[in-house]
Amino acid sequence: MTTVGRHASASSATRRRFVAPPREAVDAACFVHPLFDALAPFSRLLAGAEWPSIEMLNGVLPLQDKRLVEQDAALLADGRHYEQRIAETGSIATRASNWHDLFNALVWARHPAIKRALNTRQCLHIRQMGAHVRNRAQAALTQFDESGVIVRVRDARLLAAWNAHDWQALFVQGAGQWASGDIAVAAVIGHALMEQALLPTRLLVGKCLVVQGEDDAACIAAVALALDEGAVLQDPLELRPLPLAGIPGWHPRQDAGLYEQTAYFRPLRAGRGYPPPL
Repeated sequence: MTTVGRHASASSATRRRFVAPPREAVDAACFVHPLFDALAPFSRLLAGAEWPSIEMLNGVLPLQDKRLVEQDAALLADGRHYEQRIAETGSIATRASNWHDLFNALVWARHPAIKRALNTRQCLHIRQMGAHVRNRAQAALTQFDESGVIVRVRDARLLAAWNAHDWQALFVQGAGQWASGDIAVAAVIGHALMEQALLPTRLLVGKCLVVQGEDDAACIAAVALALDEGAVLQDPLELRPLPLAGIPGWHPRQDAGLYEQTAYFRPLRAGRGYPPPL
């Protein structure tokens, strides 16, 4: 199984950090995957042969009062924490020619209210804890920032299968409900998920907040508001794991063998539970 996060490894077994493929090795066809749907307006920044410069990104992305700034020794010499620099100066430290940071910039452009709320909450905890100590709320915020997915549901009864980790009921018997929109991915927030999806056969796990509603945009706004109010992500256990390869159409090999991989489609741990949807 693959999990992702700012400080997480690509594999809990090997503890080796994921290394993205070089740009020239990425098949542009991978960006047709539904995980990248929200980034369609920026497709030329992803599929072009050349890396977009940070100056170009600042010129074309709607970053409002934020600005991408190359992460170099001069920038880091200010001594600020990454999150505090964003809040205090509007500068988002960005590594040139780097998939992870490019996806981060695109999520800032696509979902600014979510990113601002995450930054605000991180800075609140940094002020309380100091720059070198992290609490469980910070861990939850980071996991959502790196691997977060917002899932919209119309019928809360669909959560029963998810609550029980009954993946067959959720994905196979429930395939028609994914097709009808009774349950759907409203937004992919995690830029580390996007980075790992450059390799289309990887088995990715989203860390999810769930909203009951009819409209994707309204559900995304509800998450931003809940983050602003500190009503969610006080603990990583609030996040529901979702094996994204199980979603109909999200993996090239969705046969019985895939769903039998219990290291990926994990059974529910004893005592594990999830909060109700927003």
